[in-house]
Amino acid sequence: MFAFAASVSFLLVNIVDPFSGAIASSNLASAGADDRFGGEAVQAIEVAGEYSIDVGHESYDVEKKPEVKLAPASTSQGSGWAPPAVTPDPGSAQAYAAGAVAARGWPSSEFDCLVALWSKESGWRVNAYNAGSGAYGIPQALPGSKMATAGADWETNAATQIEWGLGYVSGRYGTPCGAWAHSQDVGWY
Repeated sequence: MFAFAASVSFLLVNIVDPFSGAIASSNLASAGADDRFGGEAVQAIEVAGEYSIDVGHESYDVEKKPEVKLAPASTSQGSGWAPPAVTPDPGSAQAYAAGAVAARGWPSSEFDCLVALWSKESGWRVNAYNAGSGAYGIPQALPGSKMATAGADWETNAATQIEWGLGYVSGRYGTPCGAWAHSQDVGWY
């Protein structure tokens, strides 16, 4: 409402001749009003990015610009998907991962790299969700639904996420330390 009142006030100031104090009328063309409009019959004025006022010699029209409605951001999980409400247990997840790393024959130094990597990525939270990218879970799979290849309980089971994540790390970087080095170099893995 303030913007409209300000625009009307602005309009009135521009219609009133500052030299004579008279209100503009239809005979302003002979009084030099064309100079005020740059030689044009109508002048368009933008007000606060919301209104457009077309000012002429005899009248003015105010039009509100159409509102732009943005579609809700979709996630890579699918429309309407939200992270499940679960209580993450980072300590138990790390304990499971220590055994899974050892089972692959990797030394404890690889587990140390994995702890650093997934602490940075998700804080070892099974329901960690990056709304900007859609990455999900302890390993921040993108999309999270990729982890379904390791188990149907991929949304809530730390062991399923860890197994998928270790397979991903092994296939792409060879070891957790390889993934950690890449993450340190470029900010992601």
